[in-house]
Amino acid sequence: MNTTTLLEQGLRAENLSLGYDAANIIHNLSLTIPDAQVTSIIGPNGCGKSTLLRGLGRLLTPRSGEVILDGAPLAGQSTRQIATRISVLPQSPVAPSGLTVADLVSRGRHPRQKWYQQFSPADESVVEDALRATDILELAGTPIEDLSGGQRQRAWISMTLAQETGILLLDEPTTYLDLAHQVDVLELVRRLNREHGRTVVMVLHDISLAARYSDHIVAMKDGRILAQGSPAEVVTAERLLEVFGLDAQVVCEPTDGRPHVIPLGHRS
Repeated sequence: MNTTTLLEQGLRAENLSLGYDAANIIHNLSLTIPDAQVTSIIGPNGCGKSTLLRGLGRLLTPRSGEVILDGAPLAGQSTRQIATRISVLPQSPVAPSGLTVADLVSRGRHPRQKWYQQFSPADESVVEDALRATDILELAGTPIEDLSGGQRQRAWISMTLAQETGILLLDEPTTYLDLAHQVDVLELVRRLNREHGRTVVMVLHDISLAARYSDHIVAMKDGRILAQGSPAEVVTAERLLEVFGLDAQVVCEPTDGRPHVIPLGHRS
């Protein structure tokens, strides 16, 4: 593979503007997603984090600018082609009534199948691996509506794993999870990155968890990027005040030296 090809691989936004109806949410934003790293997007409610993620996954059409995947505009690529490179887990996804966990996860294989192709033993193996990776293999035959919130979230993550894409876009993947299961999911995300080289972009509200499990952090406010870089560069008391209006003390974790946030109060 030549140098030009290497430089063209990956996902980036160029002068991207996104919105709904008459409102613009993302304003002329440019961003390159670090390849084979875990990136977390943080920022206050309504700042455009989820909107940006939807734009990166072509769930939302840009008003201007473009998203580039592997050197080519996302708008010009087929849905199937994109689905073999990018998995998207939106906020609060909904499954049809009666669908089992195994049925849901099996849907992750659809982009890799032709219309004439049957579900193969290889597909079954991928689905089983995805269920095992999220520790819900024993729930394979359970209807989605019978799961707890945390189990349901892990089922959806399993479906994105079954797509076997190189890029995962996860919008608040720890929603509905208690702290122990939040850590389980984020450990899984980091393992997928470290062991399989997958590029991960996730929206997180817990800044300390974002700092602990990310290589790269993007801080947004009012539809724009205010800062990006390593956790140590972005998660500072000064930056938290600028982005969130939050008075906080930032200390180093004794285990790994990463920043940990101690909130002191909100400054209006």
